Order: sequence, then C-alpha cells, then structure tokens
Amino acid sequence: MAIQTSDLATRARAGTASAGARPGRHRLREQLTTQAFLVPIAVVLVVLFLVPLAESVYYSFTDYSGSSPTRHLVGLRNYRQIFTDPSVLTGLGFTLLYAVATTLVVTVLAIPLAVILNRRFPGRSLVRAAFFFPAVPSMAILGLVWTFVLSPLSSGVINSVLGSLFGVGPVPWLSDNTLAKVSVIVVGVWAQTGWHAVLYLAYLQSVPRDYYEAATIDGATPRQQFFRITLPLLAPAMTVSQFLLLINGLRVYDLPFTLTGGGPGYDTYTITQVLVQRGIAEGDYGLGAALGVIFLIAVAAVLSLQLSVTRRLERRFR
Repeated sequence: MAIQTSDLATRARAGTASAGARPGRHRLREQLTTQAFLVPIAVVLVVLFLVPLAESVYYSFTDYSGSSPTRHLVGLRNYRQIFTDPSVLTGLGFTLLYAVATTLVVTVLAIPLAVILNRRFPGRSLVRAAFFFPAVPSMAILGLVWTFVLSPLSSGVINSVLGSLFGVGPVPWLSDNTLAKVSVIVVGVWAQTGWHAVLYLAYLQSVPRDYYEAATIDGATPRQQFFRITLPLLAPAMTVSQFLLLINGLRVYDLPFTLTGGGPGYDTYTITQVLVQRGIAEGDYGLGAALGVIFLIAVAAVLSLQLSVTRRLERRFR
C-alpha cells in the first residue's frame, strides 16, 4: 500500500512538471514564430538601408565618378568642399527654412480648420473634399500650375488681377529673392493644410462630446474649451502631423524645382536638388555621397529634436 501511494505521488509530481513544461514550450514556440515574421523585415532593412548607407559612407571618402570603376580615397575633401560651396550652404539653409516654416504655419492653420470642419453645417462633406483636394495632385503638378499663377510677368494670374483692379505693376513673385522663397513656402502650406486638417479632424471625431457638454455646463467659454480640451487631446495628432511635415519639408524637391527651378540664383535651392544636380547629373558620386551622409545626420537630428519637444508637450497637456 505504501509502495502504491509513493508511486501515485511520483506520477503526480511528474504530471505537474510536465504540465508546467508545456506552457514554457508553448511560449517559446510563440516567440520563435513571432521572430520568424520579423526576418523579412530585417532582410529588407539590411539590403535597402544598411548596405546602401555603408556604401554611401565609403564613397563619400573617395573620388568615385560612376563612369569609371577606379576610385581613390581622398579623405575629407568632399566634406570640406560641401561646407565651402555656396550652392550647398544655400540649399541647406532654404531646406531648413521651408521645413520649419511649413510645419509651423500648417499646424497653426490646420487645427482651427479641423475644428470648423468638425461642426455641422450645410455642404460640410463638399467643403471637406475641397480642402483635401490640393493633396491629391503631385507637388510637381501643383508647382507647374502655380508657376502660371505667380508668373512675374503682367500675364500672370495674380499680376493680371492686381493690374486690372488696383493698377499695380507686375510683382516679381518668382524673380525676387525674398518673394520667391515666400512663394514656395506659401504654395507648400496651401498644398498641405487641407490634408493635415483632415488628420486632425479624424482625431477630433473620436473625442466624446460629453467633455464639451460638461465644460459648457461649468461655464467654460469656447476659447477655454479649445485650449483646455481640444488642444490637449490633439497632442498625439500634432506629433504625427509635425513628424510628417518635417520629413516632407526636409526632402522636398519637386515643388521648388518646378516652381522656381531653384532660382533666382540658388535662393530656392533645396538640399535634395543639390544632391541630384551635383551627385547624379554632374557625375560626382563622391560629393553626392558625402552630401547624403550629412543630410541624413541633419534629418536625424531635426526629427529627434522634434519628437523630444512634441512628447514633452504631450506630457505637459496630460
């Protein structure tokens, strides 16, 4: 009888150990399955990002021209040339100006526009579609259209209106240094405000109306409701919107290229235009690679700063 009892206890302990081992094996199998799904992503990351990045870093220290298989190490010559080339420095400056200006202005305009579009009024769907429409065509097409609208000649659309209504002579919208920069930024803001307003509108529609009803009962004014309820709840949307705006602003190429061609002079040159012109069109791949490396570092620094600031604002609004 004692032997049978001992045997039953041994079997019970073995069954308990086996039952405890099964969940462990099951979790291990799930982890391996999950990691297996990450393998294609890792392969794509290595092949399409890390390998080209390593090659770019290597080419940035050479005189590689693309047409000849031979290349020689030249040290930091390409980097020194970048920081002494006026076209590169001007392109970098205007790129940062465009990215920061469009991000700030679009944010300031898109949030109140989203609040207005969130209200009920006749033709609301049509108005939403009208504001979203500029985001449908490509920036290159919009640049070509606005080239005719902002033409510095008297035949331009805006100059024709100014001349017929106010007798004002042709305004050099695209031929004056300052006006050309302002024109590119204004067109960029016009093209992106509607899309980002729809982004904020999607977040607004998920906000319960109870918050505003309770605030109204407590005597809060519309202005107080906007700054105490709407803005804090839109903080995550602001992070996403500003991140996208900065990325698009830093890599902008098609709008300034079709609108002003980078002129007058180099005043509306962008860093991507310099990279394409100098690195690809002129066949100086070593200089283009060095410019790409510097541009990547600058973009990473700007986006890291933006994410840090917006996350700090999110914590402050909570």
